[in-house]
Amino acid sequence: MNGNPADAPPGVDVMAMKQRLLAERAALGGISAASAQSREAVTLDQTSVGRLSRMDAMQQQAMALATERRRAGTLARIEAALVRIEAGEFGWCVHCGEPIAPGRLALDPAIAHCVTCASR
Repeated sequence: MNGNPADAPPGVDVMAMKQRLLAERAALGGISAASAQSREAVTLDQTSVGRLSRMDAMQQQAMALATERRRAGTLARIEAALVRIEAGEFGWCVHCGEPIAPGRLALDPAIAHCVTCASR
């Protein structure tokens, strides 16, 4: 495995997977930037907002923060997959070194484990 797409398991189109990962990374970055305002601190000015409205705003902020944490986790998985592509290790299980099924990679190109290791 020397960084060459030919090092991928049979049936895995590394360049197509790389394009998908880059597109998903860009889309998630755009969503994150667009939703930044929903994660800002809730103003507790009782003269402009009632108690129930503040509670609703705080709940919405908490949900937005949780969504951003999940998005950050997905971005980290994407970045790790891109590193594996550059290292010529894409398509191989990071735990056991066996090939990851092409269908599994087609569903999620950022996947890092074969079915056997993922089920452990």
